Amino acid sequence: MTVHVTTRTVGRATVISLDGEINSTTSGGLQAQLLPFIDEFAEVLVDLTGVTYISSAGLRTLLIVHRRAQQVAAEIVLIGLSDEVRFVMNATGFLDFFKIADDLDVELERAAR
Repeated sequence: MTVHVTTRTVGRATVISLDGEINSTTSGGLQAQLLPFIDEFAEVLVDLTGVTYISSAGLRTLLIVHRRAQQVAAEIVLIGLSDEVRFVMNATGFLDFFKIADDLDVELERAAR
């Protein structure tokens, strides 16, 4: 199983769409793909609509991205969490680390202001 990553820039925001499972097999490569987008004052919208599963290794990857964002005053917004992913992130306290949104279009409008 893999996680597919697509990126695009919309205004000043970078949209990173993920599709697949984030697990011990995919998390290292995902981390390497995400970190270059976490620049000073960046606004990164991570669309997790296509993510069906996240393991502890995936949570670690998100934590590393979160810490990097804090270092450079970047904003990370996680969008479209499935019920399963939301449950795992809530149970582990990870929802407190990120801004969470349900709709990518709404966040893109907010980022455009």
